[in-house]
Amino acid sequence: MDSKPEVRAAGAVVWRREDGGPRFAVIHRPRYDDWSLTKGKLDAGEDYEAAARREVQEEIGVTGTLGAELPSTSYRDNKGRDKLVRYWLMEAGEVAFEPNDEVDEVRWMAGPEALDALSYDRDRAVLEAAIGVVRSAGEARRGGERSKTA
Repeated sequence: MDSKPEVRAAGAVVWRREDGGPRFAVIHRPRYDDWSLTKGKLDAGEDYEAAARREVQEEIGVTGTLGAELPSTSYRDNKGRDKLVRYWLMEAGEVAFEPNDEVDEVRWMAGPEALDALSYDRDRAVLEAAIGVVRSAGEARRGGERSKTA
């Protein structure tokens, strides 16, 4: 892929805290009949971070703050165009999902189940990185809590 992709897109690995550990949003896109992560093309004049936040809100009704940037993916889309997708981690704030033309279902899954559900290896690599960041943050937080009580 050349240095300037024809299609620029952004998305996020969205997660939330639940009893039993973090759960990650995996979306079903009826147009492609696949399971993927939230993402979409940048609008004219839009930067990657703004596009990531907008796409998450439009596709699954989640608002939140972008966290760590995750690995990007580069591939040829179904029209043969070079595509770059940049991803961030986002902890879900308010969730107000309603099925729509782009996404008809969102499932909140533990890491291993989410990895199995995804249709594409490139999405699995991004999710694996996100799981690592969330796990490291949780371990750091628990370590801090132990030192306060010791």
